[in-house]
Amino acid sequence: MSAASRRHRLRDRLMLAFSGFALLVALLYGFYVVLFVYLVEDAVFQGLLEDEAAAQLAHHAETGAWTAPALRFVALHVDPATFPDALGARLAESPWRREFPGEAGRHYHLQPLEPAGAAAPAWLLAEVSQQLVVRPMRGGIAQWLGWSGLAVTLLALLLGAWLARRMTAPLSRLAALVDDATPTQLPAGFADGFPDNEVGTLARGLERLIGRVDAFVVREREFTRDASHELRTPLAVILSACERLGARTDLGLDAQRQLEHVRQSAQQLERTVAALLALAREDGTETATDIALLPVLERVIVDQAPLLDGRDVSIRVDVPDATQARLPATVLHIVLSNLVGNAFIHGGAGEVVIDIDAGCLRIANVGAWPGDAAFQPFVKGEASAGVGLGLAIVRRLCARHRIALRFESDGIATVVHLALSPPDDAAR
Repeated sequence: MSAASRRHRLRDRLMLAFSGFALLVALLYGFYVVLFVYLVEDAVFQGLLEDEAAAQLAHHAETGAWTAPALRFVALHVDPATFPDALGARLAESPWRREFPGEAGRHYHLQPLEPAGAAAPAWLLAEVSQQLVVRPMRGGIAQWLGWSGLAVTLLALLLGAWLARRMTAPLSRLAALVDDATPTQLPAGFADGFPDNEVGTLARGLERLIGRVDAFVVREREFTRDASHELRTPLAVILSACERLGARTDLGLDAQRQLEHVRQSAQQLERTVAALLALAREDGTETATDIALLPVLERVIVDQAPLLDGRDVSIRVDVPDATQARLPATVLHIVLSNLVGNAFIHGGAGEVVIDIDAGCLRIANVGAWPGDAAFQPFVKGEASAGVGLGLAIVRRLCARHRIALRFESDGIATVVHLALSPPDDAAR
């Protein structure tokens, strides 16, 4: 997902939240408006009935009889059995009710009359279907509330879009700066262009962090350059001295053996330095090229052959001459040196087979695979003379260059599968 789409998503969320809140407020407002008009209408009818009830009770107290109601839609009943639409039975079931719907759209309000003394009670029953104001207007009220809610929601969307754009604009600029940053092109001096709020605080913090990261990258680059010179120069001197001493014919057998150990250790240290420097490069300067695999593999086998001295192990290489690997040359040599050396060191007596299998280099040897712990730095087997960084370096290099690496072990033999090209190149 691009940075622009993420910024738009944040802006859309703010707009939707703002408009959703406005719609909720409009719905609540509409609900309370409808409830209010209904309550007002009922209160009007109840007030009229209470006034009529007071007049009836006053007349009954003077004459001992009831009189005709003053309101034409109000009727006086002395017996609930005379109520229309079977309201008497419904009143008996719910004696507390004062409002009843009737048949054919009629609607009733009820007011009991309880005169003083032992006189029988009576009831005022108002049929108000012709006097209702709210119910005939329900459609218009709903339509008015609906259009009002829509207008409020649209206004909230527009206002929310304006506010979201104004609020997220500094954050969008900051996100664009961070998204476009690379280890070799880090932004600097951008915090002053942001407002003095939370976004400005974040920008200043990022500017300080980027400054520290840039200084760290510079220090690492200088260390890589210095280490390349300071470590490789004495190693080259040691190897050169070993070659000159090895050419002498007056050295005893024990001295020659010790000299060979020094040469192998220097070569191992040289490969370790090359691997560490390769891992330290984060600028992508290593370019993948098509490399003939067999010459590199033969050179690696020759370099690692001293690891097999005194052991009954044979090597069978079945790699066609035309086989190529599209990988950086240094990476390929480091990975092959560690994998072949690992097969030589940890393999038992038998045969080490190196061949091609379905676009992968296969290295099979007799011997159990120690498991995932061997990929951890400074973890090594008993037969290893190194420091335990080989397989850890291999794993990191393969992960960086998207090289598929797979180990298989059945407890007796170990098989390594190494892809000869990254996935994008292999699909071509």
